[in-house]
Amino acid sequence: MTDIRARDPRPLRQRGEALQGRSARSPVAAWFREVDRVLLLIAMTLIAVGLVAVAAASPASAVRYSGGDVTVPPMMYFWRQAGWIALSFPILIAVSMLPVTLARRLCLFGTAVLLLALAVTPFLGVEANGARRWVSLGVGQFQPSEFLKPMFIVTTAWLLSLRARDPQLPMLWVTGALTAFIAALLMLQPDFGQTVIFCGTWVALLMIAGMPVRTLAMLGAAGIGLLAAAYTFYGTARVRIDGFLFPDPDSAATDSYQVDMAHRVLTAGGAIGTGPGGGRVKFKLPEAHTDYIFAVVGEEFGLIACGIIALIFLGIVVRVFVRLLDEEDAFRLFAAAGLAVQFGMQALINMAVNVGIAPSKGMTLPFISYGGSSMVALSIGMGLLLAFTRRNPYLSRSPYGPQRWNGAK
Repeated sequence: MTDIRARDPRPLRQRGEALQGRSARSPVAAWFREVDRVLLLIAMTLIAVGLVAVAAASPASAVRYSGGDVTVPPMMYFWRQAGWIALSFPILIAVSMLPVTLARRLCLFGTAVLLLALAVTPFLGVEANGARRWVSLGVGQFQPSEFLKPMFIVTTAWLLSLRARDPQLPMLWVTGALTAFIAALLMLQPDFGQTVIFCGTWVALLMIAGMPVRTLAMLGAAGIGLLAAAYTFYGTARVRIDGFLFPDPDSAATDSYQVDMAHRVLTAGGAIGTGPGGGRVKFKLPEAHTDYIFAVVGEEFGLIACGIIALIFLGIVVRVFVRLLDEEDAFRLFAAAGLAVQFGMQALINMAVNVGIAPSKGMTLPFISYGGSSMVALSIGMGLLLAFTRRNPYLSRSPYGPQRWNGAK
């Protein structure tokens, strides 16, 4: 094989800059060369699967929310979800095209704005089912915590990357204070499930950043203590935990009823399901199109389909971590890994609730469950993930090791 230096005597940096200069003439072509097309294809597959799942769950939710003078069309949630996808997918592509520096700055600004929105939500938010998690914008509503998740991860990754440059910086305490502040605001709503996601992602980022084992052990002990305190003093957590450990199957108003019914729906179709539109038990299931859509998939498409969906989520996480094996930029590494962990953790919690091994948390299944805020926020998160894992294919084939021209400032 001819040595690359013999073919082009210019220094490697100049060759890379020349390649980038030619790519700059066509931003879309450059993006398509650099983006992880496998990861993009997996995300698109998941979105398509989600649309089919919402179509299956929409009639059950329409029947449940119809009554009196209100008649919900059977496929209303399907058409609405299709509209949200039409809005969200271009956002996903646009975010994935952002330069890393611009994406980071936008996330820092977004974190500040969304923290303010989250702070006013428990007091000025729209109440639904005893919780205030939504903010009204007049023409619609949005859930600040959904949009804050990817912004928080990128902000935390940036702070921890500063510690990678200077280990003396107290970023453990800074990121811990930020996480504790967000958790306190979420508990006021209350939203125990999102609190678990934020705290769990923060701990995962600390592990990836190489925090000492002693520090992580102390955080684990503190987490157990906080969980015990939440059970003692926080009514929402106590109700959820008691409902899971000591279920009351005769009460349809309890979380145990929802979890038990989700398990029945999930297993009603057996291995291959009843077929599209053939589900009947799903009509007894609360929130069939959101929190418990995984169970609807099980009834109509079978447990095999549920296993395939779980493997798709696992494939996204594994793909990201494999791609990061030779990443040298600390910020890119932390941000992409954190986004992948958040995505996988949310999916795992939702599926665990649906199969009955975790208490109900009101957690949607990423890209599968119905919801505007969830779809747009997840598209932003996936777009950021694609932006942080972009690689110049010409430079990555260099025999002199991985180069990080995109990371060079």
